[in-house]
Amino acid sequence: MRAKQISAALAVCISLAACGDTQTEQALYGGGAGLLGALVVDGNPVAGAAVGAAANLLYCETQNTCN
Repeated sequence: MRAKQISAALAVCISLAACGDTQTEQALYGGGAGLLGALVVDGNPVAGAAVGAAANLLYCETQNTCN
């Protein structure tokens, strides 16, 4: 069980490192990271994906580092 959580946490980190070139990619990467993060902490995966997608889009829009 512990190895599964560590693997999921690493996947979240990798997903967060990828910002995406288009808004679609940014939403997909953020949604994937949010989904994995929610699964790691036994949260709601749909809410996690939605929050992750929105957060990555907002971050990329405000920081101008993704495009």
